[in-house]
Amino acid sequence: MNALTPVGINASAFLDRGDAETGADQRRAADFLRRVGLPRAGVEAWKYTTLRMLADVPFAAAPSDVDGGRVDTLLAEVETISGLGAGANRAVFVNGHFDASRSRLPAGVRVSPFASGEGNDGIDPAGDVTTALNTLMARDGLELVVPEGVDAGCLLLVGIGLTADDAPVSFHPRHRIVVEKGGRLAVLDAAVGQGYYLHNPLYDIAVADNGYLSHARIQAESGLAVHLAVSHVTVAAEGVYDSFTLTLGGNLSRHEVHAGLSRPGAQVHVNGAQLLAGRQHGDLTSVITHAAPGCVSRQTVKNVLSDQAHGVFQGKILVERIAQKTDGYQMNQALLLSDGAEIDAKPELEIYADDVKCSHGATVGALDDDQLFYLRSRGIPGDVARSMLIRAFLHDVVDKIDDQRLKDSLNLAVEAWWKREAA
Repeated sequence: MNALTPVGINASAFLDRGDAETGADQRRAADFLRRVGLPRAGVEAWKYTTLRMLADVPFAAAPSDVDGGRVDTLLAEVETISGLGAGANRAVFVNGHFDASRSRLPAGVRVSPFASGEGNDGIDPAGDVTTALNTLMARDGLELVVPEGVDAGCLLLVGIGLTADDAPVSFHPRHRIVVEKGGRLAVLDAAVGQGYYLHNPLYDIAVADNGYLSHARIQAESGLAVHLAVSHVTVAAEGVYDSFTLTLGGNLSRHEVHAGLSRPGAQVHVNGAQLLAGRQHGDLTSVITHAAPGCVSRQTVKNVLSDQAHGVFQGKILVERIAQKTDGYQMNQALLLSDGAEIDAKPELEIYADDVKCSHGATVGALDDDQLFYLRSRGIPGDVARSMLIRAFLHDVVDKIDDQRLKDSLNLAVEAWWKREAA
């Protein structure tokens, strides 16, 4: 494999630039990508997901000047599936470029543009492929800071991908969200698009003492798209990061979460669901590090897979020696609706403390024939009975996110997906 293969993803020009033109983080990212190339089967973290399909794709830089009518159509789609109408606060990115004319930012939140080449606030630019690629290629994004004690309400963060002349493009937005002491924010993050493109967003998230961030992601990309996302999260004393990732779209997708509980009493919830059909491949990977005593982590991921779809769950809870009184829970469940569907699950516990409560598990199954028979014997048609059982399977995981606005949006998105699949 060519050492520059990360870049059918259009990074080769940046890999070859002189040191004077790049920052230290970008140089480290470029060196990392030169050395490792695209993930292959022998790389444990990418054991079940390969990016080899991208090696020879000539992704071009994504244009900011695209058909406004197509943008508005996709934005209306987001408003419909989320239930958040045109009046909601929102930050809109089109092909990774901030669209100020379609955005409405919340009052009381400090907002500034991302500046490429600046520091990454502790993120290792050579820690993993998706982070390195974003570090090298990011050119736009937002930094949102919720000041101490402010409840900033709800923000809709929209990522729209569009190709021009059917030529594949890539874009790599970088967002930093900071909730200061006692602040609160709810973010609904929706990704949609048309055509063949690579969307590689990075989220740099920090929640201070007693801060609260609810973060729901609806990934409903084009059926041809590749979606590679990574979230780096730190949570301080008594702070909460409550997240949910709903994977519906894309041909190939992977979302990584690297969460650190850095002070006593911190909490992180990294829940999610993957609803995949056809030949879709979806991967949810997480590493949750307990680095302080008395912290809590919760992760439940459910998968509904049909046709030839392939789901992946890799979740690791790392408990450092100092992190006594840790309470960690992790569960992955899969519902296979066809003989060709496949799930790979790898839950892990790595514990160095001796006073902890940690558990993990995984289950795989099909719809229960006895339950189907029971419902049909009560006069319920077969397709309706299947729908009822699938919705019941998903209900409790969607219900885990605390913010009611985000919970309603996730339920609407699931309902829209189900109507398309049942049609």
